[in-house]
Amino acid sequence: MDVDTILIEAYRDRGDQNSFAELVQRYRERVFQLAVSIIGPAFTAEAEEITQEVFVRVYHALASFRGESQFSSWIYRITFNLAVNLKRHVRYRVPHLNEIVLVSKASSELDPLSRFESVQRDQELTAAIDELPEVYQSALRLHYWMGSSITEIADLLGIPENTVKSYLHRARRLLHGMLQKGAKA
Repeated sequence: MDVDTILIEAYRDRGDQNSFAELVQRYRERVFQLAVSIIGPAFTAEAEEITQEVFVRVYHALASFRGESQFSSWIYRITFNLAVNLKRHVRYRVPHLNEIVLVSKASSELDPLSRFESVQRDQELTAAIDELPEVYQSALRLHYWMGSSITEIADLLGIPENTVKSYLHRARRLLHGMLQKGAKA
């Protein structure tokens, strides 16, 4: 019997709040990372809200969790669905930027044209990523922005490692085509 199963049974059978707290501790960071990978790194406040909502839903539904899938797959699926739903609404809002982010974005370049071109490339890349299918976006963001390994991404998305590699390859190929097409336009 794995640790998750033991914690779930302790919570369900005895109402052990410490067991639920341990589940939260074990999954909080990965749930947050998955949410950020879906809605984008500029929306960390929304990703924190999603993380809280996931654990509220898990708390209320844990008694009915049948164990037909792994607990990790179940909680990541809840996260994925909430994040995709929220993303539809977030897309039309300006991301939250605090002073630390603004200062870190300050340019040390003296050449304003180079800075403009760099910002323009970043905007084109972000727009192209936003056009990719959700799973490709998540795989890219988890790998390149969050620094997650192929194994971690497979666990977060509930897919085989070879599928993650395939998603990353296809996403890079699609991005290359989109950016080449944009450069010619």
